[in-house]
Amino acid sequence: MKKFISLALALALSASAAELKMATTTSTDNTGLLDALKPLYEKESGNTLKWVAVGTGAALKMGEDCNADVLFVHSPKAEKEFMDKGFGVDRTPVMYNDFIIIADKSLAPKFKGKNLKESLELIKNEKLTFISRGDKSGTDNKEKSLWKNLGGVPEKESWYQQSGQGMLASIKIAEEKKGVILTDRGTYIKYEANEKGNPNLVVVNEGDDSLKNFYSIIATNPKHCKNVNYTEASKFIKWATSDKTLNFISEFKLLDKPLFIVDAKTRKD
Repeated sequence: MKKFISLALALALSASAAELKMATTTSTDNTGLLDALKPLYEKESGNTLKWVAVGTGAALKMGEDCNADVLFVHSPKAEKEFMDKGFGVDRTPVMYNDFIIIADKSLAPKFKGKNLKESLELIKNEKLTFISRGDKSGTDNKEKSLWKNLGGVPEKESWYQQSGQGMLASIKIAEEKKGVILTDRGTYIKYEANEKGNPNLVVVNEGDDSLKNFYSIIATNPKHCKNVNYTEASKFIKWATSDKTLNFISEFKLLDKPLFIVDAKTRKD
């Protein structure tokens, strides 16, 4: 009788479990944050979490094409356009870090004392090899906006090279070419950890007010996509922004450095 009850309970739990499909940016994956959150979520929800890590532009397209239940992304302007078109609902702030410019150690002295604008002008004037993601990711969108503020994206210049790859892979390309790249700080810390705390690329510009990097979660709109699991996506958003999960994110570190700062309770957009 006990075996029968146990089997019935197992079948009931199995029937109620769901597979939540998430499209996300490479930085939440590269840093190891999602690998750390996955077992916590699955244990508490009984669901299975699966994700595809791509640039934010591609992640939003997956939502638009009804291929993801929930999106974890970091390009506010693109996210708001996605929402305005009716593709997403329940956009919720989660956390942030910042963007930084990193360069080969040999180039670091050139950037000493320069602000963000001066650093970009230095890259342009001295034709330093600059690696762009070129993939419409959140990082790519930010980088392009910085160049536009300086007069235009130098896409036709030979020193400006687009990788079309994720953040860690693009950092490795910049390393190989002894060049410069814009990255989010979380992925840079992961790169530092991979290099045992002695990376060939070092931070040469940081701290400008325009370089904050905001992450939000969005549920795919069930009115646009009938097949998405909005119920579980909504529950995931609540779980991700619960005090327990936010505390876990705050304590998530590499090299004893926090990768993200939570702002779910304070950010308005």
